[in-house]
Amino acid sequence: MSDMNRREAVGLLAAASLASMAGWSPAQVERVRRFMETLAASGAAYQAKFFTQAEWETVRVLVDLIIPRDERSGSATEAGVPQFMDFLMLERLDEQLPMRGGLAWLDAESGRRYGKPFVEAADQQRRSLLDDIAWPARAHPDLSHGVAFFNRFRDLTASGFWSSKIGVADLGYQGNAVVGEWTGCPPAALAKLGVSYEGGR
Repeated sequence: MSDMNRREAVGLLAAASLASMAGWSPAQVERVRRFMETLAASGAAYQAKFFTQAEWETVRVLVDLIIPRDERSGSATEAGVPQFMDFLMLERLDEQLPMRGGLAWLDAESGRRYGKPFVEAADQQRRSLLDDIAWPARAHPDLSHGVAFFNRFRDLTASGFWSSKIGVADLGYQGNAVVGEWTGCPPAALAKLGVSYEGGR
């Protein structure tokens, strides 16, 4: 996964993955929203309730490989994505087995290739493994389980990150604010669209 614009690419997934929550009950969506708000306001250390300690360490490494800290904003762990996923697993029982199985697959594949679990592999080894499962159209058929897991995991990472305070700031979202005076569309935006207020265009 090139740094080509990893954050921008994953950002495009956010809308789709957040939209996938449309199948949730309003009560589930509200519980996730309240959890993220409470998490942002709390300074207490979080104790995973679904993930084992080994899984928790893998999740924390993996989300930061997907959305690392950069010059624009913090990483997925800083945004609370692992906590989001842990909470989500308790809400979505149907996702528990695929998540746990996927993390086990990742460790097994890392063990097969490098003789050690994913979190103990070198950074370049981790990235090489992920490159092999991040692109479904290019992945070898033998890696189909890893591909399915990673694509879902990446969607959940995007959902957690861009529904967090850090993620909303990263997007530059300016909604939910009162506009005291409307002075029109900014000139740069008009120029990009090739329109103007003059002559009725």
